[in-house]
Amino acid sequence: MPADPIAAEWYYHVPNYLLAILMYMTLGRLVLSFFFAADATNVLWRSFVTVTEPAVRIFAAVTPRAAPLPVILVFTAIWLLLMRFAYLTLLLQAGYRPTLA
Repeated sequence: MPADPIAAEWYYHVPNYLLAILMYMTLGRLVLSFFFAADATNVLWRSFVTVTEPAVRIFAAVTPRAAPLPVILVFTAIWLLLMRFAYLTLLLQAGYRPTLA
């Protein structure tokens, strides 16, 4: 067993961290959308849009078409949070329990 608990339980930490990064970047994009235009060329804004756009497009398909982009971003963050909870629940049901130490 590796001495590093994150390396030992990579099957939990890696997907959880990736979903968390995507969720928080979606929320960051929501906040930045109040300061930047949709076609702004700012590097920070373009980075947030580039990383989060695939998830936003997926979850926009299940969101009503009349919803504006800020609402879609909120729902995307909520869906990603639910995916994190579902993944943890799936692991717990399968008997894989991450340790706290």
